[in-house]
Amino acid sequence: MNQDESIDNLLDLHDVRYVIDEKLGLWVKFEIKKIEPNKDRPHGIKYSFTLHDRTNKRIMGFDNAHVIEYGGKNNVAPKKTYDHWHRDGNDEGRPYQYVNAGKLLTDFWAEVDKKTKEIKGDLA
Repeated sequence: MNQDESIDNLLDLHDVRYVIDEKLGLWVKFEIKKIEPNKDRPHGIKYSFTLHDRTNKRIMGFDNAHVIEYGGKNNVAPKKTYDHWHRDGNDEGRPYQYVNAGKLLTDFWAEVDKKTKEIKGDLA
């Protein structure tokens, strides 16, 4: 039995796209693939959850597609992680503490809500 049963539910979202706000042109895309667990992706999935604008530009996302380095002040003792998220379409990513697939999805939707409210506020 899979230790994280929520992964099976998450896999059903692969290649799904949802319009979040038609007026603003915001939509999300999910890419999830089951992989053999390894030291970089011990949870056994490779994922990318992204929020896009009407021009198809990624404006926020969670993924483990590539490694990011991070550290303390002035990058002292940098560490590496694959699980991370991008606050906007231009940053290199910040660490994301993966707990399970269900929490990953909850955290993604929470950031989608924040970003949507932020964009609506900018237009007001």
